[in-house]
Amino acid sequence: MKVLIIGGTGLLGFEAAKQLLSKRHLVTGLALPPIPEGLIIPANYQLIFQNYMEMSDEALLKIMTGMQALVFAAGIDERVEGKAPIYDLYDKYNVQPVQRLLTLACKAKITSAVILGSYFTYAARKYPKWHLEKYHPYIRARMAQQEVALSFANAGKMDVAVLELPYIFGTQPGRRPVWTILVAQILAMKRRTYYPRGGTSMVTVRQAGQAIVGAILKNGGGHVYPIGYYNMTWKNMLLLFHRYASINRKIVTIPTWIYKLGVASIVKKKRKKGIEMGLDLVKFAPVMTCNLFIMRDEGATFLGVKPDDINLAIAMSVSASLDALNGKHMVGMIPE
Repeated sequence: MKVLIIGGTGLLGFEAAKQLLSKRHLVTGLALPPIPEGLIIPANYQLIFQNYMEMSDEALLKIMTGMQALVFAAGIDERVEGKAPIYDLYDKYNVQPVQRLLTLACKAKITSAVILGSYFTYAARKYPKWHLEKYHPYIRARMAQQEVALSFANAGKMDVAVLELPYIFGTQPGRRPVWTILVAQILAMKRRTYYPRGGTSMVTVRQAGQAIVGAILKNGGGHVYPIGYYNMTWKNMLLLFHRYASINRKIVTIPTWIYKLGVASIVKKKRKKGIEMGLDLVKFAPVMTCNLFIMRDEGATFLGVKPDDINLAIAMSVSASLDALNGKHMVGMIPE
């Protein structure tokens, strides 16, 4: 099978490419430079270094012609913030590209598309009383992205899979982990590590790659797949962070009201600077303080996700985060 990956050198796009290549598929990646230092590119991986958002429809269609599958592993996440309305930025990078790319993919007669989404849309479906799409621009954009993607399957134009990916552990040489932010926050605390109750679902980078490959090969029609394999409370996750960062201190679970007070201060400071965040951190408290777990049989098992060493993946993420904080040059997860 011939596969085109948008975001071909990103953490997940590159992992999917490696796994596809190992199964003798033909893979082309469209990516932004630079290549992270130390990243070894397989000899049979065709990479095109261009900004797909700046390319003409004709240029993209030329690349897509002859492809059978398309993976959208680009876009921006909730950490991106800016001037209000921030939704416009998420729409620009997450929603509009899916509309454009899948339209062109239909013209190129591509039959399968995989869109990497967020498990926050899973939370929105599971807990409608929280009205997550109303209060959080990022989640609203991810839901719009999902709707746009599935519209192509509903129209019978192609098979479309949207992967609702949770937190991901693992590293790529030369790339700064998203976990650098949390490691820095933990290191900045004195005597105790304070965190709310609750927990999350998680997968390793390898497992995310397996889900992508599985979606290409197994999905039929239009489907949303919640992807989760390991479930862990925040406290248990932080115990591992402490161990791998050589931090010896107690973890204190704070009440939700204290958590809200703390994040309200952050939101207020941002707004004074004219900055809007993708998540309203105060309204996000119900999500943050619940056990937002995903069972394996909700999507991962069907797509062929296999067991992996989550503890090792966390250890690698923490170690690389410490390297980044100590000044090692790395490419950011968010385009700079």
